[in-house]
Amino acid sequence: MQPSAAEPSEGVVDRVYHPYILPFERELEWRFMSRQNEDGNELLQRIAFGHALSETVIAKFYAVGSRDEQHDDFGLEGYEFELRWMMTEQGKYWADFGTLLEVEKYHNEKRWEVTTGLVMEKEIRQTSLTVNTLLVYEWGDVPDQELKTQLRVKYRYRWMPLLQPAIELYTGDDFVGIGPAFMGIKRFDSRRQLKWELGFIAAIDSVSKDHSLRFSLEYEF
Repeated sequence: MQPSAAEPSEGVVDRVYHPYILPFERELEWRFMSRQNEDGNELLQRIAFGHALSETVIAKFYAVGSRDEQHDDFGLEGYEFELRWMMTEQGKYWADFGTLLEVEKYHNEKRWEVTTGLVMEKEIRQTSLTVNTLLVYEWGDVPDQELKTQLRVKYRYRWMPLLQPAIELYTGDDFVGIGPAFMGIKRFDSRRQLKWELGFIAAIDSVSKDHSLRFSLEYEF
């Protein structure tokens, strides 16, 4: 059986969003995802540019590429527009809150997907708990047009800025996965910083193989 082509939102594993935004920041981001299951190995890449519209709102545009297994090269798979709003001032309440809106269009297909939800982060001594509760709706040339839910959780130990180990949990679309993750940040000055993330998530609700390796670099300036 030939593996199906990867899609911009294939699977549930992607990233756990934080609610924070730097005032009038700009971002360059690269994300890589490798997912292996019984159908084969799917590879996705995202390249994005973001610009804060205000002190609390940032907009980002992604180009999404996937590997063509027949020719072993990458091609354009879709486009994505993302809007994040930092709803509360950091540290003012018992937790920090934000909202997320994503709209995706599949390349050369009459197929759309929208994702929206709440982003929360709570500092507990030297650790941080981040929770994303999301709603996903897909329409167009799809077999099922229904509202789906996703939950993404990260529990992180803020050991040092350059290395912060974590554990991540992803649920949704009949998938439950968990695994280790690492992230870090290198600050150059008050505005310029480089962030990196690495995670390995394996399904725990299935006897078949389904695991994902994700990596991202994000430069804020």
